[in-house]
Formats: sequence, C-alpha cells, structure tokens
Amino acid sequence: MNPLFRVIQAIRSSLRYKLLVLVLFPILLMMPIALGLAVYWGSQFSYDQLFIKVNTDLSVAEDNFNRIQEDYLNTLGRLAESHAFLIALESRSGQVIDAQLAELRQTAGFTYLHLLGTNGKHLFRFLDEKEKRGHPSPSLLAALQGFPRVEIEIFSAADLDRQTPGLAKQVALSLLDTPRARPTKQQIEDRGMMIRALYPVKNSRGQVVAVLDGGVLLNGNFKFVDAIRDLVYGPGSLPKGSIGTVTVFLNDVRITTNVPRTPHERALGTRVSDEVRTQVLDHGEKWIDRAFVVNDWYISAYQPIIDVNGERVGMLYAGFLESPSRNALWQALGVLILLFLALMFFSSLLSVKGAKSIFKPLEMMMAVVRATREGYTKRIGKIASLDEIGVLANEFDLLLDLLQERNLQVQQWADQLEEKVEARTAELQRKNEKLLTTIQVLRETRAQLIAAEKLAALGELTAGVAHEINNPAAVMLGNLDLLVEELGADAAPVQNEIDLIIEQIFRIKDIINNLLQYARPDQLTEAPSLIDVNEVVQHTLALVRYLRKKSYFEIKLDLNATRPIKINPHELQQVLVNLVVNAVHALRGGGQVCLSTRDWEAKGVVIEIEDNGIGIEEDQLELIFNPFHTRKREGEGTGLGLSVSYGLIKKYGGNITASSELGKGSLFSVWLLEEPDLMEEETALMEQYYIAEQEVADMDLSATQKKKSA
Repeated sequence: MNPLFRVIQAIRSSLRYKLLVLVLFPILLMMPIALGLAVYWGSQFSYDQLFIKVNTDLSVAEDNFNRIQEDYLNTLGRLAESHAFLIALESRSGQVIDAQLAELRQTAGFTYLHLLGTNGKHLFRFLDEKEKRGHPSPSLLAALQGFPRVEIEIFSAADLDRQTPGLAKQVALSLLDTPRARPTKQQIEDRGMMIRALYPVKNSRGQVVAVLDGGVLLNGNFKFVDAIRDLVYGPGSLPKGSIGTVTVFLNDVRITTNVPRTPHERALGTRVSDEVRTQVLDHGEKWIDRAFVVNDWYISAYQPIIDVNGERVGMLYAGFLESPSRNALWQALGVLILLFLALMFFSSLLSVKGAKSIFKPLEMMMAVVRATREGYTKRIGKIASLDEIGVLANEFDLLLDLLQERNLQVQQWADQLEEKVEARTAELQRKNEKLLTTIQVLRETRAQLIAAEKLAALGELTAGVAHEINNPAAVMLGNLDLLVEELGADAAPVQNEIDLIIEQIFRIKDIINNLLQYARPDQLTEAPSLIDVNEVVQHTLALVRYLRKKSYFEIKLDLNATRPIKINPHELQQVLVNLVVNAVHALRGGGQVCLSTRDWEAKGVVIEIEDNGIGIEEDQLELIFNPFHTRKREGEGTGLGLSVSYGLIKKYGGNITASSELGKGSLFSVWLLEEPDLMEEETALMEQYYIAEQEVADMDLSATQKKKSA
C-alpha cells in the first residue's frame, strides 16, 4: 500500500492524529511558507544587489575608459602647444620633431604618432604616396578644422601596416571555440581597435598648420584593461575567492582581457555568448545579468563601444565570478533554514505536549464508540478531569445507556415493520408487472386491429370498384371496337376522338390497377430472393429512358452497396420506377437525378434517389405517402405511386424516408433489411382480394388485345 495513503487513512481513523494535525497545521504550513518566502526574497535581493554592483562597476570602467582616451588627447595637446615643438615646426626642423614624437610615443605608450599636414599627408617623412595619406575619418576632418578629437576607430590589416609596418601580423588573433557563442566561419581576427587622438597644431595667428595623429592599439593591451580592473575591483570590493575582470571586445571577440582561460592564460580569441551579442551588438542595449564567460558563470555587465562613424564595433565588459557570491548566499540561507527548522521543532514539541491533555479522554471515548459499533458493551468510567472533556465523557456514558434501551425497542418495531413492508412491496411489484404486460398486449392488439380493419375496408372497397368499373370499361372498349368496324373508313373524321376515349378508358383501368395494388401490397407475385440492388437499379434505368422524349435530364449513378438483399426484384423495381418518375417530374424541364446505393451498417442497404428539382414544401412532406395525394399537374399521376411503394417496402420490414428543401431538390431514401421479417398476418388478410385482382387483370388483357386488333 502507498505510504502516503496509509498516512491519510491513519489521520482519518485516529482522533489523536486529527488533533495533532489541527495543532501542527499552522506551524507546518506557515513556517515553510515563511521560509520559502525568505529564501526567495533573500536570493532575489542578493542578486539584485549584485546586478546593481556590476552596473556600477561598468559605469566606473566606462568613465575610466573615456578618461584614458582624454588623457591621450591631452598628452598630444601639451606637445602641440609646447614652445619647443612650435619653434621646431616653424623652423621646419624634421629631425627635432621626429625626436620629440619618438620620445612622446615611448613615454605615453602610443602605438603610432605622426604629424600630418593640412592635406592629410605626413610631414618631414619621405614615404611613397600611399603611406603619406593618413587614415581618412571624420575625426581627422574635425581636427583640420581646429577641433581636437579622440575616438575609437577600427583599422584593417592594411591600415595597421600603413601606420606601423608589421603591426597587422602582431595583431592577428586566432578565434577559439567558445561554448554558447554564435556559430561563425571566421577563423582569424586581423583588425585592430585603436584609440585615435587627433590634436590640431596652430601657429601664432591661430591657423591650423598641422595635426598630431596618435593611436593606441587596444588589441593585446593588457596594461590598459588591468589598469581599469585595478581601479574598479580594488581590495575588499569582492567576496573572498572572487575575481573581477574587464574586457574589450572587437565585435564579439576578446582582444584584450584579464578573464582567465586557464590559470596562467588569458582568454584572448574567445567569443561572447550569442544571447549577449544579440542584446548588446544587435540591439544596442546594455546587458546586466548572469552570463557564461568562457568557462564559468559571471555576474556581468556589457555595453556597446561606438566608433567614430556611430556604429557598434565592440563591447566593454566588467564582471566578477558568481560562484563565491552564490556560495556566500547559500551559506546565509542555510543558516536561516536551520533556524527555521529549530523553531518549528520546538514549537511542534510544545504543541504536542499541550494537546496530550485532550488526547486521552477523547481516545477513551473513541474506544467506547468502536466497541459499541462492534456489538460490545463498554463504558468510559469515571473521568478525573473536570473540564469540558471530562463532563462530556460522563454524559456520554449516560447517553449510551439510554441509547441501548431505545435500540432494543426500535429493533422490535423494525422487525415487525420490515415484514409488513416486504409483503406489501412484493404484492405491489407483481401488480405493476401484470399491469405493464397488460398495457403492452393492449397496445399491440389495438394496432393490429386498426391495421386489419383498414385493410379489410380498403379491400372491400377495391373489390367493389374493380367489379363495378372494370366491367363497364370492358363493355365500352368492346362497343368502341364494334363501332370502328361498322363505320370502317367513315370513322376517320372522328378517329382522334375515338383514340382519346380509348386512352381515357385505359387510364381508368390503370387507376383501378394502382388502387388494387395499394389495397394488396402484401400479396407477393413471386417469392423473395437474394438480389444485388445495384443490378436492379441499372435495370430500372432502362424502364425510364422513355421519359427523355418529353424532357432532357441527366441520370448519375453512384453504386457502392455490397450486401445482398432478400426481396422481390419486380416489386423493388416498381418502387424505384415510381421514385425516379417522381424525381423527373420534379425537374420541370431538365436537371439531374442521382441514384446511389450504400451499405446500411450490418442491417442491409440504402438506396437514395436525389433530384435538384422544385422540392417539396415542409408541410407537404408528412402527406406525400397518403393515397391519392399528389403534387403533379393534372393528368400526370393518380397519387398512388408513393403510397403503393411505401406499402411494398414496409412489407419487407424496410422504410422510405424523404427530405426536401424548396427550390433545391428532394432526397428519397429506401432502407432495406438483409433478412426481412415479412408481415405474414397482413398478407393473410389480403389474400381474399387476389381473385378480384386476377379478374381485373384478365379484363385488361382482353381489352388490350382488342385495341391492338382495331
């Protein structure tokens, strides 16, 4: 059994445990919540403070970065405004000027230092035309106009060699695979990031006569980043074991840094993580967060470095190892957790001891209740406690004595009442079952009687109509034949009238035949057999082709039924012909009739006849299967086709359903069972009309033969 389930069962079945839960629940619930909030708040607050510190560190590093640039510019300014330099320039003493530039380059740490003329070419140097041209930039143009400028510029390998031959080779840096960095095909970074200071040199009249152009290469300039690091992360600024680092990036490559790749190797050539690059270089935003730096997590701050053209060409980074700060945080949180656990333990111990005075009387009461439920007689006895629990225990014993006495009385009454209830219930159940059976038999009998009465009345009416109408019709046909023979050629003027009379007499006989068919739908002309409904549908099409002589229409077949059906094929064909004729009449001048078959689950098949004709009104759908109900034009039908078809299908246990939308067409579905239960009782009732129908059929045959002879 699940241990948690056992604990829940113990709590539910033990009063002691329930009381303990009630007492300890506030402690066990509130203390962990308070502890969790304290841990969460403490960690969040600590990291917020770390992010604030690293943001401040980045600001200090940025100020120092800008100050160093200004220092280089001021150094050039002191030289440009010195008396000795101006005297040498006016006297055009190239050797003196070169000596002064060399001394300043060495003492101030310039990578290169040139004196440019107002045309941007080097003064007092005999170099080819390509080397004489200074590096074109907006800063140089500003300096030529008299404005000192110091900016960050990116020098290509050719630019570096132009300033100092062989410098590009020294700068070339192989890129190292770095976890989390953006994938790149670049393998070497041979460009240089230069602090370029340009200071205009003016004569006594204030005119710019030259420009001092000095550059400090940041690639591999460890002195530069170490000076910023020592200023930002001085002694005591970080937890013990942590290290502060400063890095200058060219694009996303570390070109000068004090971040260690190994204990004795700087991480030159490594690249920044892709998420930092996206935010800083791609979007131009600061990054203040944790970041994976080379091989460890650092509390990091990055900001873009903007060059003289206003483009983001690199990043300035300041940060420190996260692990010492994180370890210090978890140590503090661990102490806090221990204090909370100790407080919870002593609070729980005190609560349990205070609740024991309640446990014992209640447990005794529970034992008595359990024994009473199992049929034993047990009492609590005298309780020394005088509090509410003690009084309750004493009253509980008195209540049990009274309850035992009342139970005996109730049991006696219940025994007597149960016997009476069982007897009455059994009697009522028998009567209900008998009543339900009687009602069901009554409904079935009533339905059979109504159907038999209808069939009998319709049979008598049909037999009478057949005898009373077909006999005069046969006499009329015979006399017409005799009249035609007597008149001979003299009958030609009225031949159309005679033919019309004969046609109407045959129409009367067709109506009588349909009426007889409606009256005896269950009289089988031949035994039903298993047939393929698809073949019957195809044969039916041959019987309705003559309708195309009156109006053109299209017949579409979709035969998918696979189950054989037991039915009289001629009767099914009669039903389909009636439905197709009705569909063609509904087209009123042309359209489409679709005949489709499909299996009806495991029961049988469905034949659907769908047209896109005029449709049927909703209030007429309930009447279309009634005899003599028709929507056709006068002379097109008798109103018996659908009713006869409905009777034929119902005889085999099937059904015909119809749906229609006015103006869009109608759909008739014939539902046929694979093994129908023939309505034998109704068939027996209709056998008495077979003789009358046979007589009518004989009369029809005689009249037809006479018409052909005439």
